[in-house]
Amino acid sequence: MPELPQPTTPSSLVGVSYVMPVLNDASHVRAAVESILSQDYDGPVEVLIALGPSIDGTGELVADLATRDARVRVLENEVGSTPAGLNIGIRAARYPVVVRVDSHSMLPVDYARVAVGVLERTGADNVGGIMDARGETPFEQAVALAYTTKVGLGGSAFHVGGHEGPAETVYLGVFRRTSLERVGLFDETIKRGQDWELNRRLRETGGTVWFTPALAVTYRPRSTVERLARQMFSTGLWRGELARRFPSANGIRYFIPPVMVVGVAVGILLGVAGIVQAVMGATLWLLLGFLVPVVYLLFVIAATLRYARHRGAAVAARFLVVLPCIHVSWGVGFVLGFLSLTSNIAKHTGR
Repeated sequence: MPELPQPTTPSSLVGVSYVMPVLNDASHVRAAVESILSQDYDGPVEVLIALGPSIDGTGELVADLATRDARVRVLENEVGSTPAGLNIGIRAARYPVVVRVDSHSMLPVDYARVAVGVLERTGADNVGGIMDARGETPFEQAVALAYTTKVGLGGSAFHVGGHEGPAETVYLGVFRRTSLERVGLFDETIKRGQDWELNRRLRETGGTVWFTPALAVTYRPRSTVERLARQMFSTGLWRGELARRFPSANGIRYFIPPVMVVGVAVGILLGVAGIVQAVMGATLWLLLGFLVPVVYLLFVIAATLRYARHRGAAVAARFLVVLPCIHVSWGVGFVLGFLSLTSNIAKHTGR
């Protein structure tokens, strides 16, 4: 009679190190850590919080979390940037699987269990899923809606969903630590978009980045126009830098917002020149430049009617603001980053 397989015991499960960079995020970090500690994964775990120089009470909060649970360790991140914090956590990790966690994210209870299973089944170097944006206020709900539609952030699978399989990049990521060490960890010169760039190196060295919709991480979007604009400008800035550094590795969707921004700006300038022509009694053909911003405005209205009208008037009204805020902020940042202005802007703005 063949020997029956033995049931899996906690001691046979691979250890998992959760790595979370944190900087001035006292309003979200506790819930993020609690979502980690509530995981149903039975293997050994640790939570490594890479704390940047914070002034909002985040330091005291994470110190309290560490005193309450021995699995939580706080590491100092003097630089304060996300990639620096990630690398500090990875170097300190005790276990062979590294789970990247964002302080704005809420992991579902089965996240590690499912991700480790997919890692073992596929042999991938990195496994990730969907950034499931969820808002509480009407503005946050409008931002979340924009994140999860193709008209908002371009339609990547980790935003809008898709079929399981190899991918260009994924949200956050559950990595084999040996794979991270093989490619040299995160590039600390890239303040945003470091996930995409690291996944590019994993793929170029023969590794596999695997997307699965079975992993969906709740993400809390920015709560005001100002915070959203700052986030999108910074993201676009570094995406422009990445497009300049790695021109052959960027899909066409990354160039649509900057082309729109340039087109609208040129159209407005031509239209204003047309008004001057009209005052001087010349031909009015330059007024046709106003067609470009008008077409974009009609696009925003059409997108709002398609995606937001069923969400209620409050969300729809804010979607009319959120969509151009994302496009313009991201597009302007991309243009400046592509023109090699990233370092100077980051130096003066902290982005």
